[in-house]
Amino acid sequence: MSKTQRTREICALAPIVPVLVVDDASHARPLAEALVAGGLPALEVTLRTPAALDAIRAMADVPGGVVGAGTLVTPEDVRAAKEAGAQFGVSPGATDALIAACEAEGLPLLPGAATASEAMALLEKGYDMLKFFPAEASGGAPALKAIGAPLPQITFCPTGGVSPSNALDYLSLSNVACAGGSWVAPKQMVQTCDWAGIETLAREAASLVD
Repeated sequence: MSKTQRTREICALAPIVPVLVVDDASHARPLAEALVAGGLPALEVTLRTPAALDAIRAMADVPGGVVGAGTLVTPEDVRAAKEAGAQFGVSPGATDALIAACEAEGLPLLPGAATASEAMALLEKGYDMLKFFPAEASGGAPALKAIGAPLPQITFCPTGGVSPSNALDYLSLSNVACAGGSWVAPKQMVQTCDWAGIETLAREAASLVD
């Protein structure tokens, strides 16, 4: 199995991977259930809040869901995420230490790259499924299309500034498997426990490439 085969399988589950910032772990399970019910099974919980690891633990038990940990920066992040039940990891960039930790823990990694050089360096290490981040700030879909021309063997998940208004610009590219988006779980909806509303947003996102 290549280093990115499992990551590719996860990225193929749906056109959008929800990027989730969870402040209250009690919201985690119903949030995951709403997103999975709406057709978005791959979930990225960012390690940006004190509740993140508990949220991953809660989401790991949701039937049909595949929960991952985002914002992996250090080997300690990797170990904590794996222990909490994360089934994949996502990082804004990539370092040798981070990659080594993921490989040691058996955690499939979606490493971040924003330039052709970064993408080539990761390809050299056996990673051909990458996160393009920050997508909009790095030139958006035109930049990703341009990077893909000489590197057709690399597939991307653009994240950062992706929205319903531009998601199809990315998803229509031949080198894009899916995109990361936070709009499917707006903070206000999560705080008011509007799970039905989130399920509706998830369904709309899941149908983007139907």
